[in-house]
Amino acid sequence: MSIVTPVPPPTVPGAAVEVPRGPAARQVPGPLLFLARSLRTLWSNGKARIGLVILGIDILVAILAPLLAPHSPTATYQSPSATNWFGTTGNGQDVFSQMIYGARISLLVGIIAGAVATLVAVTIGLIAGYRPGIIDEVLSFITNLALVIPGLPLMFILAAYLKSRSVWTIVLVVAFTSWATGARVIRSQATTLRAREFVTSAQFSGERLFRVVFREILPNMTSLVAGSFFAAATAAVMAEASLEFLGLGDPNTVSWGTILYYAQQQNALLTNQWLMVFAPGLAIALLALPFTLVNFGVDALSNPRLREKA
Repeated sequence: MSIVTPVPPPTVPGAAVEVPRGPAARQVPGPLLFLARSLRTLWSNGKARIGLVILGIDILVAILAPLLAPHSPTATYQSPSATNWFGTTGNGQDVFSQMIYGARISLLVGIIAGAVATLVAVTIGLIAGYRPGIIDEVLSFITNLALVIPGLPLMFILAAYLKSRSVWTIVLVVAFTSWATGARVIRSQATTLRAREFVTSAQFSGERLFRVVFREILPNMTSLVAGSFFAAATAAVMAEASLEFLGLGDPNTVSWGTILYYAQQQNALLTNQWLMVFAPGLAIALLALPFTLVNFGVDALSNPRLREKA
């Protein structure tokens, strides 16, 4: 008895090819596939592309700071030389090297504080929007209270009275004072989405609260969550520079804010050391700019009309 091996039909040019299903179709994990598509969509947007390039340069400068900086940021020199491109501070420290190393602190504070503030905003906003009643009233009261209190004065008070003035203290202070606006926006969108059919189906199927909130509602709010993160990150970069400039941070930390602080203390403009003021101010602006530009591309992830115009 002979065994007949089935021969696959010949492939006709132009014919539809059946997509394999099962294990072969699951070679690429879902989160990685979503990340790849998101990056491709962001790169197709002109403004987001510029923002990604600038942000990538900032990250490379922060990572390669020991290789790019000509001097140690804390080393002192008796007199400026030709290698001190931006001059030296009143203590004899190289300003250009401090500019390069300062990118690390600003990126660290911006990304971590933005992520913490966004995490708090997403958690409170989603739960408040999904669970009307006493839970929504309590969380909305806390959010409204945080919105009424002026954020900038509260930030200064917390930073001034806390014993520790490290970078992590600034991260916590900035995150604590910048989550309320994102939580309010996310709650409004979650209130609208909770009445949709796919959410109702998940509820009738017996899904738990956190699974419905974070698996059904959250994926439909990608642009809002990303927008909340970039807004919080931009505010964190500006807040860190402001606190350091006012002397409420760690004066031994090398950051763009501390450069501005020492420039003020040493009357840099009166002594014609304008680069000590101009260079860190421009660097802060160039770090806040890509966050805003990338946010335009994030809107295209959930808005096909904006994707077509890009």
